[in-house]
Parts: sequence; C-alpha cells; structure tokens
Amino acid sequence: VQLQASGGGLVQAGGSLKLSCAASGSGFIIHDMGWYRQAPGKQRELVATITQTGSTTYEDSVQGRFIISRDYAKKMLHLFMNNLKPEDTAVYYCAADITRWGRTNQVRYWGQGTLVTVSS
Repeated sequence: VQLQASGGGLVQAGGSLKLSCAASGSGFIIHDMGWYRQAPGKQRELVATITQTGSTTYEDSVQGRFIISRDYAKKMLHLFMNNLKPEDTAVYYCAADITRWGRTNQVRYWGQGTLVTVSS
C-alpha cells in the first residue's frame, strides 16, 4: 500500500488549491482518511478527516474554507482549500487507516507530504 500526495504549490493569500492523495496497491480496505499539516517549527496537526461513510470533521481554523472529499472507486482523497491564508503554509500529509485482506487490524499509512506556501 502506498499513498501519493500531490497538488501543493505557491499561491497568494485568498487563493485556492486542491490537494489529492492516491492510494495504490490491492487487497485492502480503506477506513478513515485525513489530511494533516506541519508548519515550520510546529507539530503536525490534524486538518480534516472523512470516514468510510462520508462523515467529515475539520480543524477550527479551516472550517468553512476547506472541504475534504474522497472517491471510493478511485481510492483517492482530496482537499479543496479556499481563501488560503499565510498561516496555512505547511507541508500537508494525507493519511489512511487500512486493513489488509485476511487481517483484522487497522494500520495507518502516510503519504509523503506536499508543500503548500501561501504568500501575503
């Protein structure tokens, strides 16, 4: 199982970006998925999550600006980021809780991270 994140870049404040995360491989079930971010000098923090049934949660500072979604058939996760602010600058990581066929435990997998830079 591998997660590949993409879509980061440089954008001006007030702009928008779409992040994507593709899960590759076979023989597994994806449960909850989420986006995390880590700004320079700070700890990694949760940005948004989406369950297997589509329920979503957001960190307070992104509520109303970011939208998380997933494409079950394509095994992809997206984060639509609108009205970006300089404080959104961070490396964004996708994560997925996965159970491999024949097993019962869930294992968290991480993407490699994609850098989002918001200029003022």
